[in-house]
Amino acid sequence: VTASNSWHPGIVGLIASRLKDYARRPAFAIAFNSTGIGTGSGRSVTGFDLGRLVREAAAAGLIVKGGGHAMAAGITVERAKLGELRAFFAERAAADVFRLQNEESLAIDGALAAEGATIALLDALEKAGPFGAGHIAPVFVLPRHRLADARAIGTNHIRVDLQSQSGGNIQAIAFRAVDTALGEFLFKNRGRTVHIAGSLSGNYWNGNRTVQFRISDAALA
Repeated sequence: VTASNSWHPGIVGLIASRLKDYARRPAFAIAFNSTGIGTGSGRSVTGFDLGRLVREAAAAGLIVKGGGHAMAAGITVERAKLGELRAFFAERAAADVFRLQNEESLAIDGALAAEGATIALLDALEKAGPFGAGHIAPVFVLPRHRLADARAIGTNHIRVDLQSQSGGNIQAIAFRAVDTALGEFLFKNRGRTVHIAGSLSGNYWNGNRTVQFRISDAALA
């Protein structure tokens, strides 16, 4: 649970989502106003019912109001109750979150080589969209590709160059990964053969459209 006096309530959902992705656990972000009332938004991980946790907090008198479903929730909380709420969430969620992290897996929809990640394939996938929480974008694995290079770009993203065993090349990106376990893996294993999982997206630059691989996980081959 993170909180600030300077955030606009309209961005707490985005902050919670990014924190959840970074920490791989449910997360809340709360924006407090000048009267000490906080508007919070939470995002969860698969397998943990965040809405139930919020209902339990409401029943315990720790929030003014709240509601949601398994993957997302909203709360209103008094600043004076923030410490108790953090402790309550930690106590109620710790065991389940620890179990889910140990059981964490990534479902793969198909395997590709770099040369198979074409504009034609991207066009076909985009026709099946739009993708979102209820309609997840297909996840592909690039098996046994050489991690030719990995370098930090922007604020904390990582640009990766991958090469297939038959010589095909593709650029990939790991968003907000510099200070994560994934980022450490990518930097540490330059030049080695790896399996890379993620999704295809379009990259637009100087009027050109190319295929980009958005990395979600990686492992040594």
